[in-house]
Amino acid sequence: MLYELAALSCPLNALDRASEGAAAWVGAPEAGGSVLGSWRTEIGMLGRLLVLRGFEAPEAMSAERRRALMCASPLNAGGVATALEMDSYAAFPFLPPVRTGARGGVYEFRTYRLKPGGLPPTLDAWEAAVPPAKPYTDHLVTNLYALDGAPRITHIWGFPSLGERASLRRAVQGSGHWPPKGGPDHIAEAVSSIGLPEAWSPLT
Repeated sequence: MLYELAALSCPLNALDRASEGAAAWVGAPEAGGSVLGSWRTEIGMLGRLLVLRGFEAPEAMSAERRRALMCASPLNAGGVATALEMDSYAAFPFLPPVRTGARGGVYEFRTYRLKPGGLPPTLDAWEAAVPPAKPYTDHLVTNLYALDGAPRITHIWGFPSLGERASLRRAVQGSGHWPPKGGPDHIAEAVSSIGLPEAWSPLT
């Protein structure tokens, strides 16, 4: 399974319109891939709509990317969009496929730009750390590594609240099981944002 995480930027008062257009775009008969989630950012860079889709084959993802690039109004948001990013990812190989449904309602998106050569040791560190870091890692929706652009990973977490997220992080860090041992050594830059699911998001 391959993944695309699209980020559509627009004025704050146009987010409803952008969301309606994106829902129609990914639900169109000619659309490829499976819609896994959609969120609007509430903390971090605002005015962004995020859309996560899964694809069974690279050809399917490439075809859907071309559909957006060749359209005068990609994601049906040409009238309000100020920027569109479409990033291609693969999941960490030891993690299960993204499971949709209720995952807490408050989602964190953390992207780490890695130092050159940093992906292999990052994969090893995460594989060793995820099992002993439960129950914190039970809230991990997925972790993805980029297939294009700068070397980076994006992990998505779902929590019932920011308070529970903070509590679980303190507990797992206090236990010594998190962060993954050696993982931070390979991070060049880190950014995080909080998103809330749209009404049409399969991840809620």
